[in-house]
Amino acid sequence: MTEQKPDFSSLAKKWPSPYVARQEVEKFTGGMISIKYLANLDCQGLGPKGRVKVGRKIAYSVQSIVEWLENRSKVFE
Repeated sequence: MTEQKPDFSSLAKKWPSPYVARQEVEKFTGGMISIKYLANLDCQGLGPKGRVKVGRKIAYSVQSIVEWLENRSKVFE
């Protein structure tokens, strides 16, 4: 049985900006990932690659979040 990966590219098409602020990640993912959970993963080096810090705010490129979600998920049948 081959493991299926979900396609989260539709999230990127709907998002109006090339970046997602950490504060907006719940909105971006439809509630699948919380702000605190993502912050904890970042501290462990397990969050999306290439985060950007502007002042005290953290943001991620839409593409890096989509790739990160697809690598961390699978479809159950």
